[in-house]
Amino acid sequence: MRIEFLDAAGAEYRAAVDYYDGENPGLGGEFADEIARTTARIVAFPDAWQKLSRRTRRCRVERFPYGVVYQKRGDVILVVAVMHLKREPDYWAGRLGPES
Repeated sequence: MRIEFLDAAGAEYRAAVDYYDGENPGLGGEFADEIARTTARIVAFPDAWQKLSRRTRRCRVERFPYGVVYQKRGDVILVVAVMHLKREPDYWAGRLGPES
């Protein structure tokens, strides 16, 4: 299985890395490492995490208040959002079609 990020999810990810590096140099790299570990868990167990809709799930990131919102699409894990858990919870839903 491979990981793909929607453009908006990739932008969120990069913005979070930049934010954490601005707060404390090197912390952005630690955040990136946690996202990598989270996506590895998703690849290993794609059906194990909390369902948000019929096709969409969220896996929480350790150490940081983020979740990776994703869909399993054949042999691809599509990352829909790298979301801060204390902000608008459903903002990402408009990124997908009505059947998602």
